[in-house]
Amino acid sequence: MHSSGKSPQTQDNGATLHWYALSTRHQHERTAARYLSICGHNIFLPLYSAVHKWQDRNKRLSLPLFPGYLFIQGGLDRQMQILNAPGVASIIAWSGRPAIISQAEIDVVRHLVDSTLRVEPHDYLSCGERVKIKDGALQGIEGILIRKKNLFRLVVSMELLGRAAAVEVDLMSVERVHPVGVSMTAR
Repeated sequence: MHSSGKSPQTQDNGATLHWYALSTRHQHERTAARYLSICGHNIFLPLYSAVHKWQDRNKRLSLPLFPGYLFIQGGLDRQMQILNAPGVASIIAWSGRPAIISQAEIDVVRHLVDSTLRVEPHDYLSCGERVKIKDGALQGIEGILIRKKNLFRLVVSMELLGRAAAVEVDLMSVERVHPVGVSMTAR
């Protein structure tokens, strides 16, 4: 469930509306997103595709990339409506104020889920090699490179939420940006 437009929305005075993260009750992301969309809010719920296996069948599901969270652009003038929406637990705050999610972070996540590459949730990483994609559909995107079962993945972090997403990448298409938290002598 994506927001209606890819460009940032603006207020009547021309100022760009900020993005905020909403925490939801367990498995209530879609319910909250649907309700808030109906109420006229610009919502972004990044989804990924996964195959779940049961005894009798396999089923492809579309699941939230960041379980328990969705994003809303602006709308804090209707904060009570947001907080009273079915499934919404809270607005993510920093020092008692709603925390702003950068448009750049939203754009990167949107680019990941809109690509044809396999994207999935990933444990949040705070250290490792920081790399940048040199070419292809994800050119210019930076993240942390990890290896999982002979495949390389780029982990993109949503700092405020302490969550991340991973996408498979070709090792030949990445270049090192700089090491994070590792001194050159420690290598």
